[in-house]
Amino acid sequence: MERLYTPWRMKYVTSTHKTVEGCIFCAKLAEGRERDRENFVLFRGQTSFVVMNIYPYNTGHLMVLPFAHVSALSELPNEVQFEIMTLTVYFTELLSQLMNPDGFNIGMNIGRAAGAGIDSHLHMHIVPRWSGDSNFMPVIGETRVLPEELGDTYDKIVTLLKKQPPEIPSLFNQGG
Repeated sequence: MERLYTPWRMKYVTSTHKTVEGCIFCAKLAEGRERDRENFVLFRGQTSFVVMNIYPYNTGHLMVLPFAHVSALSELPNEVQFEIMTLTVYFTELLSQLMNPDGFNIGMNIGRAAGAGIDSHLHMHIVPRWSGDSNFMPVIGETRVLPEELGDTYDKIVTLLKKQPPEIPSLFNQGG
């Protein structure tokens, strides 16, 4: 039998996990900026925010969410939809610079039947992909192999984010 040693996971498996009542995304947002690193909140915009997925499919897996706790796209005003897409484009480019992936999976799972793990708070996934990043481990070993700890990835993204902050133009130009 083969063994895969993952010493970096010890911190996670021995930690005490807080149970959060209600929405985990709303709870992270409500905890304030001083806990952003601990909560892996990367950016807070005017109507939406960006957070790292703590159960990522790949290193650099991010999610863009509206502040509003909604489960359907039709519940979001145009300005929020625009900011979510603008941040999706921005963070895709940022991850391209930082990690040089071969491609991305970007999308939403709307509803439990569509695969949403948390279906009550709409969120856009940004998943960097590399040729050959999928192998037998998730299928046979039920294990994801991630080459970098979440905190290290967070720090790299925030460093680049500070050098190149996103510009979110107004949805409706003032001059016409």
